[in-house]
Amino acid sequence: MVKRVILGRAMRSDRLGETLLPKRIALPVFASDALSSVAYAPDEILLTLGMAGGALALTSSWKIALAVVAVMVVVILSYRQNVHAYPSGGGDYEVASVNLGPKAGLTVGSALLVDYVLTVAVSVSSGVQNAASAFEFVRGHEAVVAVVIIGLLTAMNLRGVRESGAAFAIPVYLFMVAVLGMALVGLYRQLTGTLPGAESAPLELAPEPGYETIGGIALVFLLLRAFSSGCAALTGVEAISNGVPAFKKPKSRNAATTLVLMGAMSITMLISMVTLSRWTDVHFAEDPSRQLLRDGVPVGDSYVQDTVMGQVSKAVFSGFDLGILFVSITTGLILVLAANTAFNGFPVLGSILARDGFLPRQLHTRGDRLAFSNGIIILAAAAAGLVVLYDAEVTRLIQLYIVGVFVSFTLSQIGMVRHWNRDLRLEKSPVARARMMRSRAINAVGATMSGTVLVVVLITKFTHGAGYAIAAMVVLFLLMTRIRKHYDRVRDELRVEESDTKQQMLPSRVHAIVLVSKIHKPTLRALAYARATRPSILEALTVDVDPEETKALQAEWDRRQIPLPLKALDSPYREITRPVVDYVKSIRSGSPRDIVVVYIPEYVLGHWWEQALHNQSALRLKGRLLFTPGVMVSSVPWQLASSAGMEERLDGPVAGDVRRGEG
Repeated sequence: MVKRVILGRAMRSDRLGETLLPKRIALPVFASDALSSVAYAPDEILLTLGMAGGALALTSSWKIALAVVAVMVVVILSYRQNVHAYPSGGGDYEVASVNLGPKAGLTVGSALLVDYVLTVAVSVSSGVQNAASAFEFVRGHEAVVAVVIIGLLTAMNLRGVRESGAAFAIPVYLFMVAVLGMALVGLYRQLTGTLPGAESAPLELAPEPGYETIGGIALVFLLLRAFSSGCAALTGVEAISNGVPAFKKPKSRNAATTLVLMGAMSITMLISMVTLSRWTDVHFAEDPSRQLLRDGVPVGDSYVQDTVMGQVSKAVFSGFDLGILFVSITTGLILVLAANTAFNGFPVLGSILARDGFLPRQLHTRGDRLAFSNGIIILAAAAAGLVVLYDAEVTRLIQLYIVGVFVSFTLSQIGMVRHWNRDLRLEKSPVARARMMRSRAINAVGATMSGTVLVVVLITKFTHGAGYAIAAMVVLFLLMTRIRKHYDRVRDELRVEESDTKQQMLPSRVHAIVLVSKIHKPTLRALAYARATRPSILEALTVDVDPEETKALQAEWDRRQIPLPLKALDSPYREITRPVVDYVKSIRSGSPRDIVVVYIPEYVLGHWWEQALHNQSALRLKGRLLFTPGVMVSSVPWQLASSAGMEERLDGPVAGDVRRGEG
């Protein structure tokens, strides 16, 4: 009942088409991550430039923003080629696997999985920090609030992609209205000379120790680091190419259109925020208590530094508190909902990797609501763990970010270049060849630019946290390789050869053993079942743990005149499992072609706490016998009264029904 209230009724497999998204819903579902970066990418640019003082931030922030925009334009144009060439939903993973080989594909897969987890952690943490500027009660409890929000997002996504998309569409569009409206009001007030400075404008931004006189290579390195931080604005661009199957038909065209819309909105809002921050003279420091000076004196710990978005909104909407509140609420919502991009991307990618044998096959199974429930839950757990570990501090989490997405960008675009090279060798039509050559040029530029950014990110951020993200990718890569080897080994062992069906030898005899602990209804039922199979040899077996009890059992056995002998195995150390296993092995060693069937009477219980009181010896014995070749274990159930009605309660959809067409 609780599950149905939270998630809704289970959906039939033939309703999968109803979950497909039109462009108006797909935009907020897949673009919320890229759009939300407007709320923290300017912070990271100004934060890094501010290490050398306020003058550098004022003169260089717009140049860094333009460089980020140039990369974004090229990447978006490149991904338009991807969605048309590979619309199956494999995205970067499929492109790299097909064109560069399985190892390259697995590298992309591991990079994206790590990046999706970081997307949830960074987005939710940033949203909570922005909300804290408007709601003081959140301060000091950011990690707890972030974990609760991740739980709510998980519940929404378990209800299904379309339902979560419809619920999240309005806040995303409201955020667009808030930022673009703030840009228009800010432009008007700037032109009319009525735009006030930000709350930090009167303060002086002092450089950090060691950055007082920076120049030459050090300055270039700092600018590159600011650029790599600003490239956080590109996260989420790949989500649309990974989610093409979720679009309504024509899928590729709708995905390509949504990609352009997302790019146009992201670029406009990013440029607007950086420009407004310059007009309002925002000072943003990593350590505001020491770096921000008032009349030459540090402001101290009592000063609370709002985000760039918060400072700009207070300046633009000065005297209009409702506008400030609107920007704060919509920013917090979009940052939280940006995690929804990962909740759509991670489970789909996990399903594809599971289909290919690189992840547990449970991730390929759709849940009751036709969402990949297992992937959603794993993503939420990993992101919540990171939030707790880093105490929801965006500045620390952001350092782990970006690496994965640019690994996938670079390998994907290199793969697309090889894709066009292969197609050009086969294509004869001049028109088609011209189109392919144009696409190849776009992807080649995208690969070059993405690769350059990746190198910059690795150089500038490796020691600041990116190294941990790379380590996580390596561990995940090795883990998925081992999983694939396991599945391959199991497949090879279970493969049926032609000779297996033609020369399958029947066992010479079936030796049946019924285990007896006492004479009761489950034992008599097990004896009846065993006799009904007409084995070659049938015997009852007990273990002599207590001689007095064994003697009483033998007497009761004889008194009831049960028509087969009861054999008692000695157990001087009062063990049950070992004597039975040794006896079964002795039968197998004496007659290797015999099959031994062990019948174990078991209680069927209705309550979880009853399990701890019964069947423990049977479970241990089954566990040992399952590893013994030539031995089959047959559980003979006896339903106790507490199990009445359990069949009806359990007779519902289970994991795997949808995949098998039984949902």
